[in-house]
Amino acid sequence: MCFKPGTRRKADVTMTMTMTLADVTRALRAAAAAGVAGLALAQPAAAQIRVVATTEDLASLTQEVGGDRVRVTPIARGYQDPHFVDPKPSFILELNRADLLVLVGRDLELGWLPALISSARNARVQVGAAGYLDASANVTILEIPTGQITRAMGDVHPQGNPHYWLDPANGRVMAQSIRNRLSQLAPADRAYFESRYAAFDARLTEAERRWEAQMAPFKGRKLVTYHRSWPNLMARFGLEVIGYVEPKPGIPPSPSHTIALIGEMKAQGVRVIVVEPYFEKRTPQSIANQVGGTVVELAPSVGGTREATDYITLFDYNVARLVAAFSQAP
Repeated sequence: MCFKPGTRRKADVTMTMTMTLADVTRALRAAAAAGVAGLALAQPAAAQIRVVATTEDLASLTQEVGGDRVRVTPIARGYQDPHFVDPKPSFILELNRADLLVLVGRDLELGWLPALISSARNARVQVGAAGYLDASANVTILEIPTGQITRAMGDVHPQGNPHYWLDPANGRVMAQSIRNRLSQLAPADRAYFESRYAAFDARLTEAERRWEAQMAPFKGRKLVTYHRSWPNLMARFGLEVIGYVEPKPGIPPSPSHTIALIGEMKAQGVRVIVVEPYFEKRTPQSIANQVGGTVVELAPSVGGTREATDYITLFDYNVARLVAAFSQAP
């Protein structure tokens, strides 16, 4: 089954999971029968905590806090849409051996993670266990819908926008949650995790000052984004999103919506369109051509571009791209 980027629906992904998980489970059992225990010879020291993170952002934060006391494996890569992840036998094998699972939550992974957890047959990472950490606790969540949610609204998340990690203030809270849970799993290493977190917090605080200074001249600027991935980032730097290339979340752009969006951009003098790496570029580029604007591709996650190698360089990259786009746009 083939999908164009940006057009896959949650129901499609759920169907894909149903069709493939039986094969994945068989692969897990076959690997065990073939001698998965032998893999232990190549594993790190027993003192390391095995962590599976659903995204590279969470993997980066866990590595920052955990240092050499953790072995972290991400599932969704930064250049992929984290709403849609195809199951692989390796994911179940990693979850089967994991001591800790760190997830974004807010239903971001709803279409693929529950089935992987179930197939892993690992009590340590089941919901409610000490090895299950929803990183969305205590962070600032935007766009929490009110009233009844219907399918006609598109892919709306009932628990709010799950792209909350794109505010560094939330990243700090996420790192604190990871520090606390690692300390719970390995009490003897609590001081080590505290020290690692303090060092990360200091570097993040310094970086925040730099980003705020770079973005200050553009506070209040308006722009358009492809998908609703960026509310936390835009709110942090005082930018205003006046429209979306998608008519509704998860719905591909239509000609009528595109024409209306071009008119609104011209009326408000908006020249910048932000696009994620996994969406098609033809429509936003066509819109930019009509308004004399520019399309800027931002990295929604660590690993979304070669320059975004960790949580701090993710913002270094995105801030630099925004500054360049606003500087060249009239």
